[in-house]
Amino acid sequence: MNGKKPRIIFHVDMNSFYASVEMAQNPTLKGKPLAICGNPEERRGIIVTCSYEARKYGVKTTMPLWEAKRLCPQLIVRRPNFDLYRKTSLQMFDLLREYTPFVEPVSIDEGYMDVTEQRIHPLQLAKTIQSRLVNDLDLPSSIGIAPNKFLAKTASNMKKPMGITLLRKREIPMKLWPLPIDEMHGIGTKTAEKLRSIGVNTIKDLADANEVQLKSLLGINGIRLKERANGIDPRVVDPDSIYDYKSVGNSTTLSKDTTSEEQLLATLRMLADKVSVRLKNKAVFATNLSVMIRYNDWTTHTRSKKLVNPTQDEGEIFEEAKKLFQTHWTKRPVRLLGITGNDLVDQRHAYKQLDLFSFEEDAKDEPLFQTLEQLKKKYGEAVVQKGITDHRNAGYTNTSFNKDFLIDLEKGKE
Repeated sequence: MNGKKPRIIFHVDMNSFYASVEMAQNPTLKGKPLAICGNPEERRGIIVTCSYEARKYGVKTTMPLWEAKRLCPQLIVRRPNFDLYRKTSLQMFDLLREYTPFVEPVSIDEGYMDVTEQRIHPLQLAKTIQSRLVNDLDLPSSIGIAPNKFLAKTASNMKKPMGITLLRKREIPMKLWPLPIDEMHGIGTKTAEKLRSIGVNTIKDLADANEVQLKSLLGINGIRLKERANGIDPRVVDPDSIYDYKSVGNSTTLSKDTTSEEQLLATLRMLADKVSVRLKNKAVFATNLSVMIRYNDWTTHTRSKKLVNPTQDEGEIFEEAKKLFQTHWTKRPVRLLGITGNDLVDQRHAYKQLDLFSFEEDAKDEPLFQTLEQLKKKYGEAVVQKGITDHRNAGYTNTSFNKDFLIDLEKGKE
């Protein structure tokens, strides 16, 4: 024993959040099959979320609206009310912080809590929080209790809606290992396919898998997944993690399938502009760019490339995306296009690799750089900062709703 107190982590997951918020706002919707749909009038309309009453008919998230209505003709459809969801989410996280300052939002409707220092028994505390979410906000939730974040997330998924599940490490062989590999949190369809190709079909198989083989197949993530399968997850609950961005992307479904290169490039230019704006709002640069092409038969291909220089410039993003698209487009009708900036670096740490083509342009700024350095030496580092933004005080605009709303959450604490 090293004397360290075992951690107690909660994962609080709101049940069918958007639909539940709508029901709290309009109680006449309770007990009815309800779906929130992004664009009910157009074919791109898909189910964002739905009530558990709708799920009984087979309605699922990301299902096309027409299919959902076929399964459930009496389905009630509402457009998303993001302002209401944002406001409710802020209230939900404020409530969680009444019990511990260690609250880490991971999306609009879920977050981790470190309640290790609470004196009340974890099960009783979870019941109290769950009851308050219902009584104060009229919202159902499921709560997972475990010694780390991975197991807490796994536990919260085990009983929905309104579940409270305690998952101990010693229960992993019984409760976790028999499950199919694609039911493990953190493993998507493609990763599951790769793992099955080497005979890893269950979580137990992953827990026992050869590390060299896993690293060859999935890189360092393979080792990390094996650790999680064995219940090992050293990540702490970090309230500031909302400022960490791994990627920024935008995609759009075209009004109709097309093979018009002119229209497709115009769409890419529009997407490049949106991605650029979001990168600038977040004060980050992309060092890798990917383009997603979805054809009219729903097959989807994503191609990426590492950039010579980090960028957030819309022109550079468009040119790189254009090259990727033209190289890999098969001339078949396209349904959807997307651009994503990956492997993001903070604006403060972004650098530009000088080459024969950029050196002349950069050299023009040299007198300015020298002046800045002289000012810093005389008055300190903070006197002048070129292109540096503190994420906590940045003037963010609403871009990726599911994540960016958290900036408002943070401002509300100040």
